[in-house]
This record gives sequence, C-alpha cells and structure tokens, in this order.
Amino acid sequence: MVSLLPPRVSAPETPAPAPRRRGSIARGRRRLGIAYAAPMAVLVAVFFVIPLGLMLWMSVSHWPLVGASHPNGVENYDALSDPLFLRAVWFTLKYTLVTTVVLSLVAFGLALLVQHDRRGTGFARTVFFLPSAVGLASTSLLFYGLFNTDSSALNHLVDFLGFGRVDWLGSGGNALGSAVGMITWRFAGFYMLILMTGLQSIDPALYEAARIDGANRWQILWRVTLPLLRPTLALAMVLSLTGSLLAFDQFFILTGGRHDTATVVIDIYREAFLSQDLGRAAAVSVATLAVLIVVNVAQLRLIRREGK
Repeated sequence: MVSLLPPRVSAPETPAPAPRRRGSIARGRRRLGIAYAAPMAVLVAVFFVIPLGLMLWMSVSHWPLVGASHPNGVENYDALSDPLFLRAVWFTLKYTLVTTVVLSLVAFGLALLVQHDRRGTGFARTVFFLPSAVGLASTSLLFYGLFNTDSSALNHLVDFLGFGRVDWLGSGGNALGSAVGMITWRFAGFYMLILMTGLQSIDPALYEAARIDGANRWQILWRVTLPLLRPTLALAMVLSLTGSLLAFDQFFILTGGRHDTATVVIDIYREAFLSQDLGRAAAVSVATLAVLIVVNVAQLRLIRREGK
C-alpha cells in the first residue's frame, strides 16, 4: 500500500555554540562582574585596607601628633602594660559583661511581649524601637542632664520619694550602672526587633506539639524557644559585644573619660590626642582589633554550628 502523505522531514539540529563564542560570553560576564564590584572594592581599599596598613606602620614607628616620624620596632607595644591601659581593659570587660547580660534579658523580654499580633502590639513595638532612632551622642547628652547631680530630674524624683540624692556619675560603680541603663534604653528596641524576627520564624506546630505532650510555659521556653533561638541570640551577642568593647561616646560625655570610667577606646584617644603619641595609640588599636577578630570569629563559628 502506497502512502499518499508527504515524507516526514526531521527538524535540523541546532548547532552547538562554538567554543570561542562560549569563551567570549564567559569573559564578558567576568568583566561585567568586575565592573559591578569595582566601586565597592575601591571604597574598601580607600576606607579600610589603606588605613589598616597605615595603622600597622604607625604602631611600629615613633609617630608624634606633630613632627617627623621614624621606625622604632615594637617599642610602642609597651603601652599594653601601662597601668592605665590595664585598668581600662578591666573596666571595659566589666561594662561589656554587664551590658550584654542586661541588654539581652530586657530585649528578650520585650520580644516575647510583642511577638504576636494583638491589639496595641504595633504601637508597643514602635514605642520600644523609637529610642534606637536617637543618636548615641544625643542620648548621652540627654542622660547627662538626667543624671547631673545639680539639676538632675531623676534626683528630684528620688529626693521626693525620700531616698536622698544620688551621685549617679560619681564613682566608677555608679557611672557604670548609669551607662548600662542608658545603653539599655537606647538599644533594647533594636535587639528586640532582631529577637522578635527569630521568634516569629519558629514553626507554631512545634509549640502545639509541646502543649499536646503536656509541657507548660516554662518548659516550652527552655526546651523549644531558646534552643531554636540560639542562632539569633548569638547574632545579637556579636553586635552587643562588639559595640560594648568599642564604647566611647557614653563615658566620654557622661564622665569625661575619668580614669575610673575609661574604656579601651578612651585610652586610645588619650594616647593619641592628650599624650600626642599616635604610635602608641596605633599599637593599642592593633591589639584591640586582634581581640575583636578573635571574639567575632568564635561567635560566627558558633552561629554557623547552631544553624547547622
């Protein structure tokens, strides 16, 4: 039987692109990627790499604030054994520990309070977050007026309640507590937002399963919420520890950077602009940077491990 249909013609195969063409496309993409990354690379080099190299060179040089400089080896690193620097390190560690604990607890409590969408929750979130919009220097000036012994509104309130006036910025302990209170007011809303995001990412089915198994609120908090919130808590602690170790504005404004309230960064400022020795200030800065790198690397590894 003879078919009357025309013979089937197969579609021509699309030729594979030539290797030369594929190579030119890849080179074009690489050039485009380099062009996109070049502005940021220039900014990183100008504002980070070059200043970092200059700081390392200054740390091994006699570099007065005014005058000629010359290399002097590791002589500037004697500043790390200076009693004033060691006192500043001890005060910074105390401030960092107290601030991190208090700020984490307050922020976590606020996050638990406003994590669910209920009536008035949006207003409460806004009120808690608003202090984060105020600059740290402005906050320090605001609390300086609040804590100042002569005209302190807080002292008038304490005196009215019959407790007597308090020298909030006097001794190192009082100044430390005042600074921690100010930082908690300023940053609690910011860390609340971070922790609230972590809380809202937890699957509600896990809470329902825990309730079915008979767990109460405290057991759910310790056995479900906190373990699943560890990566978010670690991130908040990275930010809190780094900010606390680099504290400057609050103590410089509140107490003028007295010896009993001097932080490591205030010690760097004192070496650079009061002693007019940029070399010693750079040596202390290098040591501080090394500590920050170690702390942040350890915490970031913790975040990755908890995330896995």
